[in-house]
Amino acid sequence: MTKSGSPRVGVVIPGHDSGRTLRPCLDALLPLLQLGAIHRIVFVDDHSTDNTREIAREYPVQILSSPRRGAGAARNTGWRATDTELIWFVDSDCVAHADALGKLQHTMRELQAAVVGGSYSNQNRGRLTADLIHEEMVMRHRAMGAEVTFAITANLLCQRETLEALGGFDERLRLGQDLDFAYRVVQSGRKLGFDASSLVGHFHETRFSSYLHKQARQGFWRMHIYRRHPRRMSGDTYSGPLDYIQPPLALLALGAPACGVGIGIPWLGLGPGLAAGAALLACQVPLARDLVQHTAEARYWAYVPFGAARAAARGVGMLLGVASLFRGDARDMDQPVSAGASGARYASAPRVSPGIPHAAASSALPGR
Repeated sequence: MTKSGSPRVGVVIPGHDSGRTLRPCLDALLPLLQLGAIHRIVFVDDHSTDNTREIAREYPVQILSSPRRGAGAARNTGWRATDTELIWFVDSDCVAHADALGKLQHTMRELQAAVVGGSYSNQNRGRLTADLIHEEMVMRHRAMGAEVTFAITANLLCQRETLEALGGFDERLRLGQDLDFAYRVVQSGRKLGFDASSLVGHFHETRFSSYLHKQARQGFWRMHIYRRHPRRMSGDTYSGPLDYIQPPLALLALGAPACGVGIGIPWLGLGPGLAAGAALLACQVPLARDLVQHTAEARYWAYVPFGAARAAARGVGMLLGVASLFRGDARDMDQPVSAGASGARYASAPRVSPGIPHAAASSALPGR
């Protein structure tokens, strides 16, 4: 506790090859450290090969190493190295607004919440892919209440007691650890809060191909999360059934014509494929219309093909994820995360399909 009796805050930043964004991330946090709003900053280098560590050494932060086991393992390494009552997780590609922490703390006190998450601003404004990602996410965040069932670790304030009780983040998941953690917080009976006005500027993806690749990885790991949390397959406070039917529609739109060709009757799959494709595009129209109305910019009609392509990428990843479950890669995932004497115990991560490599990042939001 501080002299005033307030809980001390430690900041944990995981990073892998973060040389491009780490400096603005730490520049934004340094004033809070100087003012005493945060007690310490821990940066966990997840086996970077660029100049990430050299940049981190320029700042008054504690630097730890994690042997390329993903962002979840890096976050666990970081929070266990702190002795503060509260841990604020900030990603290395995020730039915290000056009042972001204070707003999270206020919401935590008001709700008596164990964990409180915040939202994003856009560091890559003016780039279409980044703008589509951001404006959709902000619109979804605005529709959410103060108590939620999902979280993003890019801007997340946690009580140490909660992290210790739940065993931290599941290191077997290379993506989606924040979603799994949020589900376990709620299942434990603790409150999970959200403050859309607490912002960190995020360097959203600007290349559409890279974004689709990450969405495929998200789909893969989402299947492992749903194996553990089957009730969440119907949605949470961020996304709902309309979002979840889109990947199957995309697979049907792509797969039905291919099956027709495969059996030598091309026209047989054409009708179902066109119908599924039309339904998939129709699913994008309501949100695209809302984006255009909110921003007063016609370019946001691009969300229609954007959302459809994302659903296809995610569907492919989900298909590979289901295949990995049938191969028995997820046997260890049946075991719950548990806290041992020195922290959480984890089994090894499931094998990953060649096209779905491991990643050291929090969930992307679009979908997340």
